[in-house]
Amino acid sequence: MSQHRHPGAPGRAGAVPALPDLPEATVARLPEYLRALHNLAETGHETVSSEGLANAAGVNSAKLRKDLSQLGSYGTRGVGYDVALLIEQIEYVLGLTQRRAVALVGVGNLGHALAGYDGFASRGFRIAALFDADQERVGEEINGLVVRHIDELPRVATDESIAIGVIATPAAAAQRVADQLVSVGVTSILNFAPCVLSVPEGVDVRKVDLAIELQILSFHEHRKASLTALPAAGGPALTALPGGLTVTESQEAIGT
Repeated sequence: MSQHRHPGAPGRAGAVPALPDLPEATVARLPEYLRALHNLAETGHETVSSEGLANAAGVNSAKLRKDLSQLGSYGTRGVGYDVALLIEQIEYVLGLTQRRAVALVGVGNLGHALAGYDGFASRGFRIAALFDADQERVGEEINGLVVRHIDELPRVATDESIAIGVIATPAAAAQRVADQLVSVGVTSILNFAPCVLSVPEGVDVRKVDLAIELQILSFHEHRKASLTALPAAGGPALTALPGGLTVTESQEAIGT
């Protein structure tokens, strides 16, 4: 890890060194720490212990201390972490010291809701442009922005310095939109369409599929229900099969 401070890095003592090479799991947790820190700052907290921050972020304190040590932040024994400084450090590492321009493509029900969400601005982003291929939606105004036709993407991407593309189209259109975003220089894409995108090396894609998340929760509900339905101790365990059939463990073992 380089110990030389990046020219744009925070300047106070204990500032994070030039972009550390962080594990993906750590990067995924940093936004949770940042959210918790902003909440603490808004309620007047100037310092926070590792245990307090870990509880607020929903992780264990040992993991949090390890993550933050990779940023060069170790806190002060008996005091904890300086909330404002830690916000500054994490925002720098996440590249949030500048408001990144985002293009949202697809203003159906989900896209419309995303375009109207005010929380992006407070987290370092601005929705700079809205696009759709449906002429009936072109010209509609959402949260102060006029929906443009997707054919205007090349010009607007240059004018607005678009850094990130958000795809909220039907699955059938998502790959074509991804190709268009890549062709205008966008190398970071957030995909809400229920499909897998094919992109060139160097383009980062994050996928958000609400149906998949619900299916995972359904598994946990199913597992909890099956545990509460276990037979009394000593009896043969039953395994549920599609169609309402059940077999015992002994039947499974001999294949009957």
